[in-house]
Amino acid sequence: MPRAVRVVLAVSVIATLVTAGASAGASGHRAKHSGATPRWVKHIRRYPGGISNGVRAAGSAAVRRAQARYGSSPRTVHGRAPAFGLLTNVQANTDSSPPVPQNETAVAYSIDNPQTAVAAANDYLDGGLWIGTTHDGGNTWSSQFITPRVHETGDYCSGGDPAVVYSLRDHAFYAAQLCFMRAHPESEVQVMRSTDGGDHWTPARFSTAGISNIGPGGVVNSALFYDKEQLAVDNFLTSSHFGRLYLTYVKFHLRPSGFSNFCPAQLAYTDQVDPDHNGDLTDTSWVHMKIQPNDKKSKGVGTSANQGVQATVDDQGGLDVTFMSEDCNTSIDRGIYFKRLGSEGTFGPLIRIDKPGQWADNPDSSDLLPGKLARIPASTSANVVFNAVTHALEFAVQNNINRNVSGADISYTQSLDYGQTWSDMRFVSVDGFGIPARNDQFFPWITVDPEGNTHIIWFDCRNDPANTRIETFRTEVLDTSVFLENVPISTESWDPNAGFFSSGAFIGDYIGVAAGPGGIEYAVWTDGRTSPGPPLGQTDIFTVPN
Repeated sequence: MPRAVRVVLAVSVIATLVTAGASAGASGHRAKHSGATPRWVKHIRRYPGGISNGVRAAGSAAVRRAQARYGSSPRTVHGRAPAFGLLTNVQANTDSSPPVPQNETAVAYSIDNPQTAVAAANDYLDGGLWIGTTHDGGNTWSSQFITPRVHETGDYCSGGDPAVVYSLRDHAFYAAQLCFMRAHPESEVQVMRSTDGGDHWTPARFSTAGISNIGPGGVVNSALFYDKEQLAVDNFLTSSHFGRLYLTYVKFHLRPSGFSNFCPAQLAYTDQVDPDHNGDLTDTSWVHMKIQPNDKKSKGVGTSANQGVQATVDDQGGLDVTFMSEDCNTSIDRGIYFKRLGSEGTFGPLIRIDKPGQWADNPDSSDLLPGKLARIPASTSANVVFNAVTHALEFAVQNNINRNVSGADISYTQSLDYGQTWSDMRFVSVDGFGIPARNDQFFPWITVDPEGNTHIIWFDCRNDPANTRIETFRTEVLDTSVFLENVPISTESWDPNAGFFSSGAFIGDYIGVAAGPGGIEYAVWTDGRTSPGPPLGQTDIFTVPN
């Protein structure tokens, strides 16, 4: 069916089903719900934080107008040609005409062939994911656009919040995205697979739902909304769980008013995707666990109010999980926490990572930083990795402890005992003297390469006196006791306030980097250097080729 026809039909169907109180898709099945305004919509209208910014952006009027007007636009505008010189940037994504935003990046490389990598980002034309694939170390990229579909009905839904990993056992890439609807309460996290190096992917209808609020008989639990998923995979050959695929996410429990009274970190995992090996992943079985408990009396605060759940696998077969204690209805982060799932299948104690006087969240309840219209959270870009050479857990995070002097900074901490204790935090984003760099730095992402080197990239405003224009910086160190060299890797700066339609209100919640053997690095970030500004402010996906 042509995209334009599909969009018109979808609008018509949605209007009918809101009245009917149920959704019936291509399968003829119906998801049963009340037909009222979804609670998640009330939540983002009434509360400044909680459910993540990508979901909020998808519900904006500008996105709805763009999808209605440009939804049938062909993807014929190729990415910007690389500018060769001392530093080269490549636009990885293909554009529509006129271009609309892609933002919020994730990336993984093939362990079997490190010249092959897959990147993913939110796409605001179709409402799903942009998937980019390279087979030459990032010099050239092909583009695909994948819109999720509700499993029960087959209806197209909004997606985004990309996560990508590579499984050594399965010789496959896995990618995850959300599935939710503006007019209905259905909420899922879906996982798809590519077994040919990222060139082809599971059709949306045959992806696996790692978690869903659609129960037996198609009954939708409208009180639940699942947000901000991430993936991890056990690639240790000696592990008893070699090949296990992990999915972390936040479960928002919403009252009819949209208020969230608890939003704990959650985990799902599977030891076998597509057990009958027919390409249909819907028969995948997931085990679900509570990282943090449901605290119905918490009123949306405390250690069962979480965001930014990140996970990595260690060499003992354990899953190491970090997350923020973040209020369910504001963007205030109260602390950084850790839990470890042992190889025997039980979680250890709750450990606090941050120490008094060493870390602070942005005190603004909407996560606004000076000079920038977009919300810039600390929680969703604070990831953890395991260094197989040093046996350290490594963690990077936006830090506002010196906000009155140097703005938002990037800090680092590590654990040498599988998360039981953590080092004092040290600054990553520094000048040539090791002093925290001026202006704001944010959206760090950390990874380690097989040789044990630590790679961190982030957004940086140090070179703009107005503290607005963004560049992408990186550092690579073998010794993490001190960070001295910060290097810009973007060849142009850009204005985030001109990066999202007319509002400039969203540039993603994170960027990504993956590091392979022999110096291979895939730094992939949101970049608005080509934006014409309002009303068609937009961003693309840029990288540095190897």
